[in-house]
Amino acid sequence: MSKSLKKLVEESREKNQPEVDMSDRGISNMLDVNGLSVPPNIAELKNLEVLNFFNNQIEELPTQISSLQKLKHLNLGMNRLNTLPRGFGSLPALEVLDLTYNNLNENSLPGNFFYLTTLRALYLSDNDFEILPPDIGKLTKLQILSLRDNDLISLPKEIGELTQLKELHIQGNRLTVLPPELGNLDLTGQKQVFKAENNPWVTPIADQFQLGVSHVFEYIRSETYKYCHPKLRIRKLCPFLWDEIAKLELLEMAWGNSSRQTTSLVDGLCVYPLRYETQANVYCVLGTVSGTILKESQKVWISIM
Repeated sequence: MSKSLKKLVEESREKNQPEVDMSDRGISNMLDVNGLSVPPNIAELKNLEVLNFFNNQIEELPTQISSLQKLKHLNLGMNRLNTLPRGFGSLPALEVLDLTYNNLNENSLPGNFFYLTTLRALYLSDNDFEILPPDIGKLTKLQILSLRDNDLISLPKEIGELTQLKELHIQGNRLTVLPPELGNLDLTGQKQVFKAENNPWVTPIADQFQLGVSHVFEYIRSETYKYCHPKLRIRKLCPFLWDEIAKLELLEMAWGNSSRQTTSLVDGLCVYPLRYETQANVYCVLGTVSGTILKESQKVWISIM
């Protein structure tokens, strides 16, 4: 560690400073920061409230970081983190956590991550999340949630429990539908922010976005959408089949004189057969590669081969 960085840490400890800024210092490992890697030393920074490690090359954090019991703002953006240490959720005062521009995914989070119930702002943009864990619903004080530019394919229904949310950023993912529970939130006012562009939305949702965000929320709150929403409908029809259906890479749907192939399972099931059927007989042969839905009168056959 450089002499200037070592001096910064030592001075912070001696003066009990509430803020330490280590951004843009080329740190590659927290072990390089003498004093922050040893439990007794990091515990001596007992008054630390703001810690900024933005734009370094940090690949790993020590478990002792959870000793900072007064820490309110932690900026770890633009590093090389692919996991968070065990016990990371034991920061009882943390209000703002920035993990933007790392290599994190849903498997990177420790078991107690969602114990961070004091969080007001959580920035997870520009990572590798495909799924947002349902425990996100435990962070009920969140006002800002940024998930921009990940690989999200769905949002959990528990996101509807974040009733204090004022900003939600989900642009640049692989989302095709929104959970109806999102309609529980008020994100359409002048002081609210809802960003969702650059996602492959199914046609009905894309059409609503053309009209404006308020129209999107009116639509997902409607009984029509709740009926059409594919996960809800398929689980009601055939709960044991959903996990196998979700693995499909190619779905072919054909009825009457029309036929369509799609790689978007959600799009096909929501827009096409489910809006017509009233009583469905479902037959299935389990598999994971391709599938066919045939509609005839009021019967729907789902055959997975």
